Amino acid sequence: MEEESLIERVFSNRKLKILTLLIVDFLLILVAYFLAFIFRLYLDNNSLNEIIIYFKEHIFKVIFFEIIYILSFYINKQYKSVWTLAGMDEVINGVIAVIIGITLTLGISLLSNDRIPLMVNILAGIMILILCNGVRISWRVLRRAIKYTEIEKSEDFKKILIVGAGSGGALVSNEYRKHPNLGKKVVAFIDDDKQKLGTYVNGVKVLGNRNNIVEVAKTKNVDEIIIAIASIKEGILKEIIECCKDAHIAVKIMPGVSEMIDGKFSINKIRDVNVEDLLGREAIKLDYDGIADYLEEKVVLVTGGGGSIGSELCRQISKFNPKQLIIFDIYENNAYEIQNELKRTFPELDLVTLIGSVRDRQRLRQVYMKYTPNVVFHAAAHKHVPLMEVSPEEAIKNNVVGTFNVAEFANSYGVEKFVLISTDKAVNPTNIMGATKRMCEMIIQAFNKVSDTEYVAVRFGNVLGSNGSVIPLFKKQIAAGGPITLTHKDITRYFMTIPEASQLVLQAGAYAEGGEIFVLDMGKPVKIYDLAENLIKLSGYEPHKDIKIEITGLRPGEKLYEELLMNEEGLTETKHEKIFIGKPGEFEIDDIARKTEELLKYATKGSKVRLKKQLKMVVDTFKEPDEVNSKVV
Repeated sequence: MEEESLIERVFSNRKLKILTLLIVDFLLILVAYFLAFIFRLYLDNNSLNEIIIYFKEHIFKVIFFEIIYILSFYINKQYKSVWTLAGMDEVINGVIAVIIGITLTLGISLLSNDRIPLMVNILAGIMILILCNGVRISWRVLRRAIKYTEIEKSEDFKKILIVGAGSGGALVSNEYRKHPNLGKKVVAFIDDDKQKLGTYVNGVKVLGNRNNIVEVAKTKNVDEIIIAIASIKEGILKEIIECCKDAHIAVKIMPGVSEMIDGKFSINKIRDVNVEDLLGREAIKLDYDGIADYLEEKVVLVTGGGGSIGSELCRQISKFNPKQLIIFDIYENNAYEIQNELKRTFPELDLVTLIGSVRDRQRLRQVYMKYTPNVVFHAAAHKHVPLMEVSPEEAIKNNVVGTFNVAEFANSYGVEKFVLISTDKAVNPTNIMGATKRMCEMIIQAFNKVSDTEYVAVRFGNVLGSNGSVIPLFKKQIAAGGPITLTHKDITRYFMTIPEASQLVLQAGAYAEGGEIFVLDMGKPVKIYDLAENLIKLSGYEPHKDIKIEITGLRPGEKLYEELLMNEEGLTETKHEKIFIGKPGEFEIDDIARKTEELLKYATKGSKVRLKKQLKMVVDTFKEPDEVNSKVV
């Protein structure tokens, strides 16, 4: 143990490491010259004693030439490279250093009367190349071999099963071979290509197709599965993930093909499989020309621009070369983060970040007056259902009154398009949050009837990964060892990724003529209980055994399922297969303004019961949760 610690101390000290390498180089160059003398003079039938005497006579010249070689090594960074990680560039620099050394020593010898034979210099140079570079490469190989052997003997290393025996799988496997310190070893490959079955990738055998994943994982005692397919369709990815789940092993996935083409791939970029991958959605096709028509060279205002949806909208909008993008948010930290990100990503973007509340009419008037936006995306809202049940006054002030303020100034200052971010909870709402968002839809439809501004709403369900989403909560609970808490075993929700939702919002804006409620195709509703089980499996645990699932009961205002359309709303298609239009409602602005004012009065009086009663009178589809949930079988 003392010997090991001494070696570790030597090679952890950079100066000692360089000194050691200098001494080794000096000795190797000396040996190279001695051997060169032997090879050259032995041809002339000189004895070994004669060769040694001749070598001693030229020892000072040899030492001088050694210094030349070492200086050449130094200039070519042979003492600055991390040789445990060295690659072809370091080897090439070593060759160049030796060539320079040979050239200089030959030149000096030609100018000398009592010179070292030219052939000796050439032979010595070749041997120096072999010995000095060989030592460096051998050290690297030896270190890696020792570490790999230690890992092999150790019980701590993880056994990896790679799905995909193509370029992606080979790349991942090679990276783990190059970095044995990561403590991972590829033990098997899986590939659906019959031609690859039984073949070897980096010395590891392809043992089957996706249907054999569970069997191979069990046989090889696999600790982790990595899906490493350079280019894969979302539907196929979903099927492979489904096959992986039953293995009860942590599943990860490599980055996309574009990253590999750019040479940016690294082991660190391998990520966990997310629920997003399970949705199996194809990439959304957008009408970029249509979106550009109303965003390019326009002043765009995004309220709630620091939130989950708002910030992604800002990212997407920035791609369409707006004249100016205004982020408006009451939360300074969120606004600051997206501001910094956009400045890095879009350095030419004219970006303005403003702090303020949609409740503050004076602040809004200042913003509209100074910047005169052409397009407004209204994403500012309170959205947490249980919290709004406790604080309904704040939902009224922020969601209803805030939306009325933003919409009213849009009309006053000649905004061309106004897009409200709504929610499926606005459909037959059973909670304060949903009812206030339905009121928001009514507000913009009323304004649309009396304004030149095109007011529209975009309605969609839960967004994966957004603030307050169930997914981040489940992940935290799994990381903590469980349990996962779930309100009801039969509860279902529609899900969409943040980029999906934001892109479709922009697309809906291009189709807007005024008054529409655009409904996004969310796919099939997902059972939250199944989602929790899948997350546990993908994390490498067994549901109910390793991680428990606890049913806590429905929260205030929560219903078992969500809807995207009310009975009274018709549904028409748009040019986009994932966007539909609900029939516009008939609402009068004077009536809506009066009802908004009344709701604000009740909100300021502090009576939650009277406020809720008044909200039910305004939003006649507002029902108690029990009325809706009792109908669900």
